[in-house]
Amino acid sequence: MKQFKEIAEAFQCPGTYLGDEPYGSGHINDTYKAFYQVDGSPVHYIHQRINHHIFQDVPALMENIGHVTRHQRKKFERAGAGDLDRRVLTLVPAMDGKDFYRDSEGNFWRTYLFIENAVGVDVVENTEQAFEAAKAFGEFQCQLADLPVRLHETIPGFHHTRSRYDTLMRAIEADPLNRAASVKGDIAFALEREELVDTVIDFMAAGEIPERVTHNDTKLNNVLLDSTTGKAGCVIDLDTVMPGSVLYDFGDMVRSTTTNAAEDEPDSSKISMDIDYFEALVNGYLETASGFLVPREKELLPMSGKLITFEIGLRFLTDYLDGDTYFKTHREGQNIDRCRKQFKMVQSMEEQMDAMQKIVEDI
Repeated sequence: MKQFKEIAEAFQCPGTYLGDEPYGSGHINDTYKAFYQVDGSPVHYIHQRINHHIFQDVPALMENIGHVTRHQRKKFERAGAGDLDRRVLTLVPAMDGKDFYRDSEGNFWRTYLFIENAVGVDVVENTEQAFEAAKAFGEFQCQLADLPVRLHETIPGFHHTRSRYDTLMRAIEADPLNRAASVKGDIAFALEREELVDTVIDFMAAGEIPERVTHNDTKLNNVLLDSTTGKAGCVIDLDTVMPGSVLYDFGDMVRSTTTNAAEDEPDSSKISMDIDYFEALVNGYLETASGFLVPREKELLPMSGKLITFEIGLRFLTDYLDGDTYFKTHREGQNIDRCRKQFKMVQSMEEQMDAMQKIVEDI
């Protein structure tokens, strides 16, 4: 394809370009595995077209990623870690030296060195995977705790739960499609837990929780696992790395990893938080993160899962009331099923909160 030839020539990739093919399961950016030949041997890269409709300041986003990956690399080098190209993403500069390229059609592209013999797992299969992913994210946060610059906010207010709650209240008031009457129970569930939404915000405002560099998309598949050993290697998908609270990251790990039920599972009997997966996350995370956490952060780890799960539920409920305009849907009622899945997880966490707190306290 002519476009890929332009991209191949725009970056400092040594060797002969052979072609590209779609790669991965991401929904935001367009990702391609690129094939090159260097001295008769195959070499692979990732060419990625950045969605500049969602990330509207691509230069700022790429500046963030440059700061983060170079800081990580220095930390790994000082620690004597081997095979650095498997531990941290390696940006390949464009011909002009920048970390991105804008093509003839106005699209933004970046290139990474491809990490061989590594896999991202979409659905957790065992507690070992949960442990490894949490360990990797904890290490990621620990490495960046002394990053000397403040990163740009690539999506302002991304985890501001009070704003998400207030947006829901406006959607209930407007009720453009007259759907509110059919989801009274879900609205009541949200109203009963309003006090939860300000927890992290208030503690940060009071100085009891510090602002950190956070990943903000801590799903299992954003940690590459070694294909042979299953051990965690590289944290990927850094587009949402920005200032925030580590509780957002740990909470989203809990939300996304402690259940195998589908995102839109309509059968509530199949939905619950698995305490064994939660314990694996805590053990992995605190193995690498405990050294820099303040007491309040550690204390609130169990609550964080409930908070972020509740927040995502609020967003699904809001979108359902607004007419399914944000999240893609493939069937009628899918967003309200997504909301109810999150709310059932919140309820399951509430029922197990004492056990969750004891797991954290015992470490």
